Amino acid sequence: MQADLPAFLNALADIPAITDPVLVRQRSRDMSGAFSPVLKREAKDRSADVLLRPRNREDVLRIAAAAARAKVPLIARGAGTANFGQGIPLRGGALLDMTALDSVVWHRGPVVRAECGIRLIDLDAATKPAGYELRMHPSTRRASTLGGYLGGGHAGVGSCQYGILRDRGNILALQVVSVEEEPRIVELRGPDVNLVHHAYGANGLILEAEMPLAPAWAWQEAMVCFPDFMQAVRFGHALAVSDGIIKKLICLHQWPLPSLIPPLAGAMREGQHMAICMVAAPFFESFESLARDFGGTITATAAEGQGSYGAPAYEFAWGHTRFHVNKQDRSLVNCIGLYRDPGLVESIARSVKRFAGLGPFHLEAKRLDGTLSFQGSPLFRYEDEAQLAAVTAGMQEDGAIGANNHTFLVRENGMKPVDETEIAFKRAMDPYNLLNPGKLAIDQASVAASAGAKIGASGWTYAGAKAAE
Repeated sequence: MQADLPAFLNALADIPAITDPVLVRQRSRDMSGAFSPVLKREAKDRSADVLLRPRNREDVLRIAAAAARAKVPLIARGAGTANFGQGIPLRGGALLDMTALDSVVWHRGPVVRAECGIRLIDLDAATKPAGYELRMHPSTRRASTLGGYLGGGHAGVGSCQYGILRDRGNILALQVVSVEEEPRIVELRGPDVNLVHHAYGANGLILEAEMPLAPAWAWQEAMVCFPDFMQAVRFGHALAVSDGIIKKLICLHQWPLPSLIPPLAGAMREGQHMAICMVAAPFFESFESLARDFGGTITATAAEGQGSYGAPAYEFAWGHTRFHVNKQDRSLVNCIGLYRDPGLVESIARSVKRFAGLGPFHLEAKRLDGTLSFQGSPLFRYEDEAQLAAVTAGMQEDGAIGANNHTFLVRENGMKPVDETEIAFKRAMDPYNLLNPGKLAIDQASVAASAGAKIGASGWTYAGAKAAE
């Protein structure tokens, strides 16, 4: 199908549009180029043709209808903090900046409903006066939008307590728009939300989300140092399974990783490994006792966001770890291994031994399908895709299951199973394949064109879902 961009733009009336190629190209990027040399290379010549700024849901519906008639691809965008290339256009078209849709629709006790463009930190600010906050958020909480997080995210700060976004009950409802000549507004509830979650915007344009909330505890941050990395791993595991201690973050950095993050200099100890944690204040005494039991030394502690390191503790964890490290050394990359109980400590020990000469490990604790897991890999200097495949294969041999953070493609990434139900929903919501075309890779040409797709991660499995193929 040939896109008719002039006809599309003529149909938009007064919807704000930017066609300056320099500005459009700038907004056609996210953080993935800094995280993956493969994605940076494959994104080099990718750009949208126009940037649109819908002001409300009526604008979104008008855009969807015009795109269906003119056969113009649409790529929804929030803050652009993604690191898997979720929002990078593969086939041109229109980039939709959804950040003007930023209202709280309603808040009723432990549940909130909000528009897709609201920043997560603003959503929390709206619910905290009543004693609630989001259950989880990415390390980019201060910038990320709700729709961007749900459409392209997976887990984050809080997942060690509440599981991942996909887990039943962590997204209550999504309201999405189809791309047809007469667009439909579809409400998804229960497990059906996962048809759109982590689909990179390929299965519908998110308008609103209904989210469960958690008690807004007074969080206490702590940096804990250990002389042996496996001590830190065992401590992290013990903290994660200590159900009486309410926690929000368990992040592990093997030495010399802490030395690559200058703001942590005052909290690190030369040659020692670090656990970065957030614990609800009433349970901090129990946390301190557990750290001592595993030979840890608390080297810094503060209320959330008040530490001497100049940022909330979670901004040294999850994706922010790479953000800081790559400021010091752009050549360092990572892969993704998911070490799951039972036996995750032993599996990690095998990988730590295997990759002892490669680079330091970064691990994050999270629950998934009710099972504790640690996600991460060593950080190492990039050589080529064969090296990435070998590291992934090594972690899988040690007992991890792999995901692929060096591909644009949803199915090949491995975090989202894509089966016949997903594909049928895609075709119903997007009959002309205009929503982020190429990302869901329902056509094998998209897979063949991606060097990153060949890294060979096993993909993750979930209760009640088929494995990614």
